[in-house]
Amino acid sequence: MKKVINTICVVLGFVFVGMGILGVVLPVLPTTPFFLAAACLFAKGSGRFHRWFVETELYKKYIVQAVHKKEMTGKEKVKMMSVLGILFTVGFFFSPIWHAKLLIAVVAIGHFYYFLFKIKTVRVAEAVVPEE
Repeated sequence: MKKVINTICVVLGFVFVGMGILGVVLPVLPTTPFFLAAACLFAKGSGRFHRWFVETELYKKYIVQAVHKKEMTGKEKVKMMSVLGILFTVGFFFSPIWHAKLLIAVVAIGHFYYFLFKIKTVRVAEAVVPEE
């Protein structure tokens, strides 16, 4: 059973890597959340794939700033919060249960608070990826 779960995690990790790559070229998709999900799934599913992903330029460019230094450029923050806002709004209005609407609202407020007040906004010139 564990092998099946690990395989599912690895497959989903590659799906999220693909979605993250689409987010690099499509302005409506955020890149960072997809790459974060991929990193988590690879860590759960396979140490080898996790090490591979952490060494890629995609990880270094889009994740290291946000996770390790808790910094993002203004453009990245606006893009991420716009997509999150759309997703939370759609979920809120299409949910028929008031408990779910309340949960969506609480999670949305938490996300926006975190990205507005806990993640530092830096200029593109300041967003230098540290060497590891």
